[in-house]
Amino acid sequence: MEKTLEHVTVLDLTRVLAGPFCGMMLADMGANVIKIEAVGKGDDSRQYAPMVNGESCYYMNLNRNKKGVTLNLKAPEGKEAFLKMVKKADVVLENFRPGVMERLGLGYETLKGVNPKIVYGCVSGFGHYGPYSSRGGYDIIGQAMSGLMSTTGWPNTGPTRTGTAMADVLGGLSVCIGVLAALLNARETGLGQKVDVALVDSAVASLEIINQIYLATGRIPERIGNRYESCYPYDSFLCADGELVIACGNDSLFVKLAHLMGQPELITDARFDCNPKRVENHALLKPIVEEWTKQYPRDELVNLILDAGIPAAPINTIADTTKDPHIAGAREMFVEVDHPVAGKMKLTGCHIKMSRTPSTIRTPAPLLGQDNDEVYGALGYSAQELADMRQRGVI
Repeated sequence: MEKTLEHVTVLDLTRVLAGPFCGMMLADMGANVIKIEAVGKGDDSRQYAPMVNGESCYYMNLNRNKKGVTLNLKAPEGKEAFLKMVKKADVVLENFRPGVMERLGLGYETLKGVNPKIVYGCVSGFGHYGPYSSRGGYDIIGQAMSGLMSTTGWPNTGPTRTGTAMADVLGGLSVCIGVLAALLNARETGLGQKVDVALVDSAVASLEIINQIYLATGRIPERIGNRYESCYPYDSFLCADGELVIACGNDSLFVKLAHLMGQPELITDARFDCNPKRVENHALLKPIVEEWTKQYPRDELVNLILDAGIPAAPINTIADTTKDPHIAGAREMFVEVDHPVAGKMKLTGCHIKMSRTPSTIRTPAPLLGQDNDEVYGALGYSAQELADMRQRGVI
């Protein structure tokens, strides 16, 4: 089957999450992604739990579909091998601290001299310029500095990190988008470019209305739990046996909800008769809605609300999500693979669905250095040269 990016070769120097997430997406879309890891150690995330038969599920999920090689970029022969790879590649991905690649003699200016069409995607905590560029960046740093943590949680709790590494994921998505745009431009112009993405910038960009509230009104957004600043009822509500969310994003949906609740008088109630008033009086409206929702089991109520044409959903546990007939079934968001060491296991599936060239999980994540002979052999290194390089710790 034809793959979307089957003619694109990516050299993936990234580690842990943000960069590998980008490389994973490109690999899922069919790119030839070559994961380049430190000799003898590999990606730090190879040691991250949970583990299955000594193999990290964290690593295996983010590095499926990639080939794996080891290379010592500090050794002259390692640099030479890398530059040979760059000549044939389309993309280089890295997520070192800014300046590391330059100190190795392998920064963007050097690489574009070797291959003017190379697209150089880099993701770091604060980006490659600016007064904070030399600071180390991790997900929690991005969430804290962007303001995301300050608006996550409840009024009576402290700032809260989101349950997943959202700044890292947003950074990975952003550098992937930038790389694909730069690749398209390189095909048209013959010139690549540097794509510089910061975790903090990516999280800031995601805050949309939160930023605009302050910029437009001077009010500093605070933690408001599960409700939304712009419309109501758009919140979580207790049921007889759990919780659900209801999303009335406009007046017509609220009219439907009021009728379903058997309280049409709410439609003309001066406190709730338009969306801005419902937002202002959310603390009054929530207990009215919740008094109704508490009468029903969660799943029964979700179906009742959906049948009335109102968006609603159960608040799933991860166990619920992995068994959901739409998410796990029809949309194939959990896919079984057979890893040579971990055995049969499930990974998170590809979330971008393409009609003609679908993204797929074709191979499990590589063992450390498993493709050294194939990849370096294709560069012209003989078996003896590879054996010598392996003995000296170059690969």
